[in-house]
Amino acid sequence: MPAPTHHAISYIELGVTDLSAARAFYEQAFGWRFNDYGPAYSSIAAPDGEGEIGGLNPGAAPSAEGPLVLLFSEDLDATVGAVMDAGGTVVAGPYEFPGGRRFEFTDPSGNRLGVFADS
Repeated sequence: MPAPTHHAISYIELGVTDLSAARAFYEQAFGWRFNDYGPAYSSIAAPDGEGEIGGLNPGAAPSAEGPLVLLFSEDLDATVGAVMDAGGTVVAGPYEFPGGRRFEFTDPSGNRLGVFADS
């Protein structure tokens, strides 16, 4: 899997109510493989086995708005500023997660997205 591209869609996160049941469903239905980050998060392995393309997050309830789209940033703090300057509203973070930092925001239409960085 190629390195993430600055400000490009990089990852899709699905809110789930039961991590074990969701994993079992996607494993059986589509043959997906997962990487576990403790008992409370499973990432979806890329089809070629190199890297990850998404995750199952029991900490985020399933949303009527759909999955959480995540962008990559080479400079998370600068991206926070750019989002705010453009009229977005930061609704979570920035906060640490295993592997880096992230924040979530809403755009002027109310769409919720996230941005993460490696550190």
